[in-house]
Amino acid sequence: MTKTNYKTNVEAVDALVAKYNELRKEIANVIVGQDEIVEQTLISILSKGHVLLVGVPGLAKTLLVNTIAKVLGLSYSRIQFTPDLMPSDIIGTEILDEQRKFKFLKGPVFANLILADEINRTPPKTQAALLEAMQEKAVTVAGTTYKLQEPFFVLATQNPIEQEGTYPLPEAQLDRFLLKVLIDYPDSTEENMLVKKVTQGQIGDSIDVNSISPVLSRQQVLEMQNITARLTVDDRVVNYAVSIVRATREWPGIAIGAGPRGSIALIRAARAQALLNGHDFVTPDDIKEITHAALRHRIVLAPEMEIEGQTADSIISAVVDSVAAPRI
Repeated sequence: MTKTNYKTNVEAVDALVAKYNELRKEIANVIVGQDEIVEQTLISILSKGHVLLVGVPGLAKTLLVNTIAKVLGLSYSRIQFTPDLMPSDIIGTEILDEQRKFKFLKGPVFANLILADEINRTPPKTQAALLEAMQEKAVTVAGTTYKLQEPFFVLATQNPIEQEGTYPLPEAQLDRFLLKVLIDYPDSTEENMLVKKVTQGQIGDSIDVNSISPVLSRQQVLEMQNITARLTVDDRVVNYAVSIVRATREWPGIAIGAGPRGSIALIRAARAQALLNGHDFVTPDDIKEITHAALRHRIVLAPEMEIEGQTADSIISAVVDSVAAPRI
């Protein structure tokens, strides 16, 4: 296949994969199992994308984000979203200093990695404040724009069960998340390991993240993102990704299909997936592996599909199976 002038050489890919394996090993000191969840979260970070983590309480969503921030050597803020949360509680506010001059006091959004905990529990006005930060990598207060330091990620959590007192995320905000990652219960082996880890020799039910060490620096994260962004993607693979997304717009049972941002997200995430698979170019299989996480929040099922017990994932699987993969 044709390569671009910038060639992501084997040494660069091998070095990135080695660092990734080191990250996974360090994360495993705190997070038991959840391999696919960790991988997809790191894929989003390599792709400069935001992640929506969906799962019932008690599945270590907060612990996962805190752990990833620490191993990546990034600054970290947690924002607990509540019905009374105001935009200024996120982005910051102006105060009068001792000289009677206005001074901007930065909010928790001024960090590299933001945990937006239970993001759907805050009103749309406050959600919109976070949306600007996610989209523009900047916030505006009193007519002044403040840039956020790169890298900047929002890892938002959402409880799929409790709907009382929640505000549905607008489509525009959902579309800003590169991936929607579903967190399920651990299997019996992982749960046994988790219980032993938490209950042996300590009081309480928390796991201490201070036991892990940073594996990367902020600059190294930026360098890994640059390698990911330059990975070769053949035109046939791009066409394959676009064909999958376009098929969602005409598929029976899908009321609203994925837009062009879905195609873009699929290629961005597939680049990172390819690197973690040890490839120096994207294959159709890399596209398939990440399609569900990239598209499940970008389609809206018709009501009859939900009544029949169909899910976004089952419909996406059928769409992928219907599109012929190119030979690379």
